[in-house]
Amino acid sequence: MTGGNNAGDFLRLLGNGKDFGLKHLNYTYQEGEGGIAAALALAEHFVDRDRVCVVLGDNIIEGNFRASAEAFARGREGARILLKQVPDPERFGVPMFRGKRIVGIEEKPGRPKSRYAVTGIYMYDARVFDVIRTLKPSGRGELEITDVNNWYIERGELGFEILRGWWTDAGTFEALHRAGNLVAKTGANKLDSARAKRIRRRIS
Repeated sequence: MTGGNNAGDFLRLLGNGKDFGLKHLNYTYQEGEGGIAAALALAEHFVDRDRVCVVLGDNIIEGNFRASAEAFARGREGARILLKQVPDPERFGVPMFRGKRIVGIEEKPGRPKSRYAVTGIYMYDARVFDVIRTLKPSGRGELEITDVNNWYIERGELGFEILRGWWTDAGTFEALHRAGNLVAKTGANKLDSARAKRIRRRIS
């Protein structure tokens, strides 16, 4: 899913997914800023009643979450989210804990009840699209993914784990600068040279 004035850049960069080991990629376009949940709703016909993993485009991680996704695919959880401890949780959805359980998530709270952020990596069963249809826009005029996550929490069906390695978003200038530094220090050597050359050709 993409939107805005630069949607074509994703096609130029990602193509059909072959350079990333994928059989194909599907694209859909979100008009306006309806929120993450509204964007996810556009993928319903791609998902076709299967389980789905959502990764926001401004997420940058050191490693991968393959093991978590595979465990979710095999398991019986209705949803799973990945968390990371951050210095500025007020910018994110913040989980509230009771013991080792998440009992709720607050979106961008003024006084965060934990130092953890809900990263932009979410996994859901097929009911997520029915949940989205019940949502009402928040004060920001968006369908909030936090409301989706809280729906699963209320039913005791949301699992979580702490993401390994570093994670950052690129939602502010400061975060983008930090992301660039982290990639330069630890991530530049993780692309094999042939794949890196193909990607550079696409964006040049």
